[in-house]
Amino acid sequence: MTLLPWSHPSSAGFTLRGWHSAPSGKPLLHFIHGNGFCCRTYEPMLAQLAEHFDLWLCDMQGHGESEHGGAFVGWNRNAELAVEAFTAGRGIFGEVPRYACGHSFGGVLSSLILAEHPELFQRAVLLDPVLFPRRQLLLRHMLGWLLRNPMAEGARNRRRHWPDREAVFERFQGRGIFRGWETAALQAHIQHALRDEPGQGVVLRCEPGREAEVFESWPRGLWQALGRIRTSVRLIHGDHTYPFVRQSAARLAAANAHVSVEQLPGGHCFMQEHSQLTAQRVRAFLLAGE
Repeated sequence: MTLLPWSHPSSAGFTLRGWHSAPSGKPLLHFIHGNGFCCRTYEPMLAQLAEHFDLWLCDMQGHGESEHGGAFVGWNRNAELAVEAFTAGRGIFGEVPRYACGHSFGGVLSSLILAEHPELFQRAVLLDPVLFPRRQLLLRHMLGWLLRNPMAEGARNRRRHWPDREAVFERFQGRGIFRGWETAALQAHIQHALRDEPGQGVVLRCEPGREAEVFESWPRGLWQALGRIRTSVRLIHGDHTYPFVRQSAARLAAANAHVSVEQLPGGHCFMQEHSQLTAQRVRAFLLAGE
């Protein structure tokens, strides 16, 4: 899979970057990654999808190749910046069918885009999107910083430097969020989500503080936006994902007839555990209308 870099000086004052495949006339797939990752973390799955789609991969603020950009500008603003960059760059692909896909944080951003720009994509797949329940969002809004946030605390305490990528592989393999990942998926993450730093070995591209800022914030008007989606959406979650993801998926499908739910084996990062199966299911749904 050959990817070409793109960059976009955003209206927020920082540069968004990412990758795209060479235009071939195939349908175009827009992809956004999960918090703390980058788009090329998902290369095993994306390489299989590239046989059927041209790819537009967007690294969000402070992730992957994109600039840190100061304070986190929020979920909704990042979704709009992704649209801004895509609108500026997608002309090279011509008028082909356009589809959206995103994982976790990226799945939520993709859903916000679908709600605000119903004409942009014909179909979409959300991979284990972290659709916070209404009650949790209300508590966050009312109590904010008084609530303990273990995910943010863990991110802020995350180690950032290692002597080399081999040391990172030894540390990550089979642990935490990386438990069960295919070797190729873990290698892709280590290759692209870290950068070489002279005198420091390798360093996480996404600063732990940025990852924590995402965990400490939430999308505005999420469930109102989800109710406005009129694009055909398949929400796929793992059978061992977070309970709230499964519950929110069922609630959304019951409330919005444009959304259907599918379950695959694995946890929150099931697409990194079963890249071939996930690519097959994503492709089957997106191209079902072709």
